[in-house]
Amino acid sequence: MVTTDQDSRLLRMSGIVKHFPGAAALDGVDLDIRAGEVHCLLGQNGAGKSTLIKVLAGVHQPDAGAIRWNGEEVTISSTMDALKLGIAAMYQELDVVDGLTVAENIFLGHELATTGVLHRKRTTEHAAQLLARLGHPEISPHREVGQLPAAGKQVVSMARALSYQAQLIIMDEPSAVLDPEEVDNLFRVVRSLTEQGVAVIYISHRLEEIRRIGDRITVLKDGRTAATGLEVGQTPTSELISLMTGREVVTDFGGAPSGPTAEEPVLEVEDLAVQGVFDPVSFTVRPGEVVGLAGLVGAGRSEILEALYGARRRTSGTVKIHGRVLRAGSVTDAVNHGMGLAPEERKSQGLLLDQPIYRNITLSTFARFARGLLLNERAERQAARQKAEALQLSPPDVDRQIRTLSGGNQQKAMLARWLVHGCEVLLLDEPTRGVDVGARADIYTLIRDLARQGTAVLLVSSEIEEVLGLADRVLVVADGAVVHQGPAAEIDEHRVLDLVMEGSAA
Repeated sequence: MVTTDQDSRLLRMSGIVKHFPGAAALDGVDLDIRAGEVHCLLGQNGAGKSTLIKVLAGVHQPDAGAIRWNGEEVTISSTMDALKLGIAAMYQELDVVDGLTVAENIFLGHELATTGVLHRKRTTEHAAQLLARLGHPEISPHREVGQLPAAGKQVVSMARALSYQAQLIIMDEPSAVLDPEEVDNLFRVVRSLTEQGVAVIYISHRLEEIRRIGDRITVLKDGRTAATGLEVGQTPTSELISLMTGREVVTDFGGAPSGPTAEEPVLEVEDLAVQGVFDPVSFTVRPGEVVGLAGLVGAGRSEILEALYGARRRTSGTVKIHGRVLRAGSVTDAVNHGMGLAPEERKSQGLLLDQPIYRNITLSTFARFARGLLLNERAERQAARQKAEALQLSPPDVDRQIRTLSGGNQQKAMLARWLVHGCEVLLLDEPTRGVDVGARADIYTLIRDLARQGTAVLLVSSEIEEVLGLADRVLVVADGAVVHQGPAAEIDEHRVLDLVMEGSAA
């Protein structure tokens, strides 16, 4: 139970300011954390959340403001300074090393050694104790981390934080790649930590998670503190959304499904399979139709999209667009025939992070802007700028490096690429992962608008409510097999989960 006594205040950040060239990322942010609480940090992409936690973790140094830790003012000049104080950060891209064992990862950078000789037995024993403390004694300290699922890697990352005697653990979008059962396990671990007095800063765009795990909330907007210390149970969701966005956002998935705009399918998939990954699957998608793939993480949904797009070579089956068979394993053939993919891992799989926004938007349509061997960059910029303005990209300067954009705006740029291309079949893999509530509503509206204009959309999302809210038809995938196909209106979230469990047990 979190107390309200001022003596329980573990951390106080006051008036934190941080400038980057051309922008003020933080402009006087306040935050206080109590021992043993889960303090949720909310805000749209670009609100300053990542910068704030990097200041706290020692990655960035503030230009102004003060940090008090256990009542004393401190300077955190490096990540090691933060760790020595007892502040550990777990970022969305986990920093575990797949080729090392669990024990080696837990003590990476502060190995248990004497005069250069590693104490392997002590390392293994201490790692086992930390895993048991987190409620996961079944994870072997000797196992290679690369063999663990995403949830297991998170436990290892938490154990590493505890190995530094952490009093405060920062968790940045920890549930982004987890299925519902793994999220439940994560919450159990978080609560076990807070019962031991450890404080947790929890960042998530999923407001339903905040309701389940949070004690108090701080909301950031445009680099400032919009509200702090809000009690979770006493703050309506509508108020949180208003604080984050400055407007009322109604998440209605962009309106009711309008259905196909034509009867003849644009995409025909027959007995598509990748041996050892997913079983043969057959379905069609008509112009203007949104078809959703529902299921748990690792069920094979993303792999189906990759095989359709040619990024993963199919071992059997055919894929046709307007009756024309696509070559297996050829992304170029898929794009040339009017197919586009917005991948789940947009940073590593979809974007050229060091290139400008306009180049990322025109990436799949270079031929349109070519003059002999040269590119017409002026035309590139103009086409990109039109789509960026239509999608309300923020900031709208298409000459900026795309890595400077927030996650939601990077996703908008990915979608702008296929708007410029004019694709007829759009594959969307977790389109709202790591996206704030305002950008999420914009993306829902865009998907609906594309469908109404005749684009065939195939959608993967780990949020079952999102699949059912956006799709006309749903395919439920479990352990590499499609266990159900039917209209989205005729199935609910509980039935989807039942089908997933039945399929996994088969």
